[in-house]
Amino acid sequence: MIQDTGLGSTNDFLGGLFGTTCGFIYFAFFVLVVVGLWKMYEKAGKPGWAAIIPIYNIWVLLEIIGRPGWWLILLLIPIVNFVIWIIIAIDLAKSFGHDILFALGLMFFPEIFYLILGFGGSEYRGPAAA
Repeated sequence: MIQDTGLGSTNDFLGGLFGTTCGFIYFAFFVLVVVGLWKMYEKAGKPGWAAIIPIYNIWVLLEIIGRPGWWLILLLIPIVNFVIWIIIAIDLAKSFGHDILFALGLMFFPEIFYLILGFGGSEYRGPAAA
């Protein structure tokens, strides 16, 4: 008969360590996106703190690219929201003088491409959708 010491097993420890490590990595990526958005908003003449307010940050992003605020509602509709995010990424890239390939980067690697928009040499050229 195996006696339980109440200390847990090695697997429990490794699982907790793995979960904690993944949590820190996720948080680091989140911080990178927020920092990039903050600087990008400031380049576009909007308040940087808007990047940390849920829903309002998307409202401000829609203002930056020149899309109407009611597009927030479209982002709540499954499948439609995917198409809207593609349009938003394309308009955002164009608003900063970039092309469709940059928009793909915004969609698939936002941690990197928001930092490029915020800290790189990109200049805000006005709403692309206007």
